[in-house]
Amino acid sequence: MRRLHTQNLILAHLSAPELLALETVLEPLILPRDLDLVHTGMLVSHYYFLESGIASMVATSPEGRRAEVGLVGRDGVSPPTLLMEGKRSPFQVTMQVAGHGRRVEAAALAGFLREQPAVLSLLSHFVHIFFTQVAHTALSNAVHKIDVRLAKWILMCHDRLDGEEIAITHEYLAIMLGVRRSSVTDALHILEGERLIHSSRGLVIVRNRIALESFAADAYNLPGISGPDLPGIRYQSSPAPIAAH
Repeated sequence: MRRLHTQNLILAHLSAPELLALETVLEPLILPRDLDLVHTGMLVSHYYFLESGIASMVATSPEGRRAEVGLVGRDGVSPPTLLMEGKRSPFQVTMQVAGHGRRVEAAALAGFLREQPAVLSLLSHFVHIFFTQVAHTALSNAVHKIDVRLAKWILMCHDRLDGEEIAITHEYLAIMLGVRRSSVTDALHILEGERLIHSSRGLVIVRNRIALESFAADAYNLPGISGPDLPGIRYQSSPAPIAAH
């Protein structure tokens, strides 16, 4: 039986018969940066299994202020909620780092889960981990300085991407962290001064992964949620600093 080649960790954990059944309703597609997977208050029409890239779940205040509350890469499915067929999303989900993946209509996924109920447990486990990530993001926003929060965010993206480069602008980082752009610039300068990253226009390069983890400390290393103990996500460690470009 031919097995679908996938980097998505949920799809990779399916049995061959389960994956074969789901593949019939999966649609491969490119996911460019800025693509909205779902808008706030809109019906959830599709679910996306990312193979690469980063999708951010963003909360918006009545005054229009925005901040990221969680992110998903190839470790999961987006929107990170289950069985919302015909229901409206309370959050916006947008591709912040371009990639590719596969999508499935909400009704088709609901039908698949009715026929393959064992898969629901796998998806539920991912959703549990994701919303624990959301809770710890709220805690970090309250107790950690911006430079530490930025280090945490860079590490979580680095876990879900190949290579050392993260294509992200200062404007996006400001939205993700819910702060002014000038605060992002100051935080990037701190991390660069510690020789942890290199930042240029639209790009962040991880130079010393191990030192960056030490800098982020308990903001990042949460067993079972993020950090080297998180099962399934490829964990990179740079044994030596990477020269700045």
